[in-house]
Amino acid sequence: MKKTILVSLIALAGLVNMPLQAGDAGAGANAYNAKGCIGCHGMSGKQPIADYPAIGGKPADYIAAELNKFRSGERNNPIMMPMAAGLSDADVANLAAYLATQ
Repeated sequence: MKKTILVSLIALAGLVNMPLQAGDAGAGANAYNAKGCIGCHGMSGKQPIADYPAIGGKPADYIAAELNKFRSGERNNPIMMPMAAGLSDADVANLAAYLATQ
C-alpha cells in the first residue's frame, strides 16, 4: 500500500513539472488579430500604444502564465481580465507561441 502511494505521488510530481502545452504560432497570429490584441499591444506585440506593455518576443511560458493569471483573477486588470476570460487553454498556448516568435 505504501509503495503504491509513493509511486502515485512521484507520478503526480512529474505532472506538475510538465511544460505548458505547446502552441501553434500560426493559430496564435490569427487569434491575436481576431481577438483585438493589436488594438493595445500593436503589431506583433512590439508597438504598443502608451501605457500598454510590449509583449512580442517575451518567452511563451511567461506570456501563458500572465494570461492564465488574468483568466483566474489572480492578476487584476479591468481590460485584460475580460479579454482573457474567454480564452481556452489552446488559445493561451497559441497566443504565447505566436508572441514568443515576434
